[in-house]
Amino acid sequence: MSKEERFLIQSRVQKLVSFLMRDFKLSLLDAFATVYNSELYDRLVDTETGLYYESSTHVYSYLKNEIKRGKID
Repeated sequence: MSKEERFLIQSRVQKLVSFLMRDFKLSLLDAFATVYNSELYDRLVDTETGLYYESSTHVYSYLKNEIKRGKID
């Protein structure tokens, strides 16, 4: 994984955590746990998907759908 890819992935994770804290009133730790335990995170770090190039709000829509489906531990 290149530095650019790692940077973009970390940036997306930071925004996702921020969105979760705002929208779901999660603590910082719970928001990180939600992201890291999601199927979305697995796809985000798989650089072959290119998901890390998408906007944070677009990626967040996938995470919200996963949460609504009850797929996150």
